Amino acid sequence: MTHDKKQLLPIERFLWSLDIVEREGRHLRYSWETLFGSGNVLDSDWVAGLDQHPEEAVRLEAFVSRFGRMQDTIADKLIPRWLQSLAERTGSQIENLDRAERLGVLESTEEWLVARKLRNQLIHEYMQDPVAFSEALYSARRFSMMLMATYNNLRDYAEQRMSLDSSLPEPLVLPDQHHQ
Repeated sequence: MTHDKKQLLPIERFLWSLDIVEREGRHLRYSWETLFGSGNVLDSDWVAGLDQHPEEAVRLEAFVSRFGRMQDTIADKLIPRWLQSLAERTGSQIENLDRAERLGVLESTEEWLVARKLRNQLIHEYMQDPVAFSEALYSARRFSMMLMATYNNLRDYAEQRMSLDSSLPEPLVLPDQHHQ
């Protein structure tokens, strides 16, 4: 859409945001696969060796950036715009996440908040503590699935309950399902 976002109807703003999150999800999935695929072991030794392997550090930075960006876009834009398109009142981020959980598109607000804290840890921690960072990285691996599933749940809700099937972006294929 090339419209000015402020002039769009709530449903158009929701669809515009859904399209952005779909693209972010494809990029996150790609980074997930390049980082965690092919049996890569991302333990504390791998983290400690990043200084000697700048190509690995670039892949890691891409994953961390995409993880944070998708999480921000879903929580700050997509969920509020979805709620507005349903003529729901929006509130604080936690209130919006709770509403999304009650409506069945978010698995758990509590897990989302843990992932949010993890995102901040991923940005700041790997230079100081390789062990804690490698543990955080494996948590981010799992939470990436939650982000992509949340997009798919919102997309499915729009298709099934809002009858918007003709204007929806594609569902995301989750990385662990990609090669089946």
